[in-house]
Amino acid sequence: MKLPIYQINSFASGPFSGNPAAVCPLPNWLEDDLLQKIAAEIRLTTAFFVGKEGEYEIRWFTPATEISGICGHGTLAAAFVAATELDDPSDSIGFSIKDGHLEVSRRRNGTYLLDLPALVPRPLSDADAIKATFASKAKSVLAALDLFVVFPCADDVVEFAPDYRALLSLPCRAAVITARGNGDIDFVSRWFCPKQGEEEDTGFTGSAHCSLVPYWAQQLGRCSLRAHQPSPRGATIDCELRADRVLLHYTAAKYMEGQIYL
Repeated sequence: MKLPIYQINSFASGPFSGNPAAVCPLPNWLEDDLLQKIAAEIRLTTAFFVGKEGEYEIRWFTPATEISGICGHGTLAAAFVAATELDDPSDSIGFSIKDGHLEVSRRRNGTYLLDLPALVPRPLSDADAIKATFASKAKSVLAALDLFVVFPCADDVVEFAPDYRALLSLPCRAAVITARGNGDIDFVSRWFCPKQGEEEDTGFTGSAHCSLVPYWAQQLGRCSLRAHQPSPRGATIDCELRADRVLLHYTAAKYMEGQIYL
């Protein structure tokens, strides 16, 4: 069996930037063990999808495990492949997941719009115990899809040195740290996920913004925001809160394509 494989940089305009993901469109679903082996062999977060004509099912795997919840950059990469490589003419490309529906729309200027659910972070009863993991920098600790930790200022987020062993013991699938930004940046964030075989996301983490955007929209009193992730391949992205949805404006770029032989 021969399958196409693509490497796409999401939240990027060219090579060596943005958040890389492998994308493997499938004629039908393979066994879970085989999907995991492919992701481990590729050594990237890998999006697999099945479907046609604007409606697909999607799953994502890191090299270590299947991703629970939502993977933003993998979804963007899959939509980019459907639109540019599979010639899907749909203006909106939908993806069914276990917990709902994701959508990517093509814009006339060549950019894309990722539509995600808004997941408002809530306070935790054991927040004081968790704060110690963050070197006493945490102002508040909340949770939604991920543990959500607010720092006093943007410099604290940039300078934070994580203890990955301690992060493994925390609730939720991952931890996002955030603070109000400076200048034309409304907020900054970094995302850590040792439970899924990753340490820090080196690019822009789309799924973290399901919670970041509604939180900062409430704090700042407006629904259009500019987010920055100061990771090695991070990006600055325009975001919107629209009712119970989070919209991320982005571009993507193909880096590589090939074939998998099974």
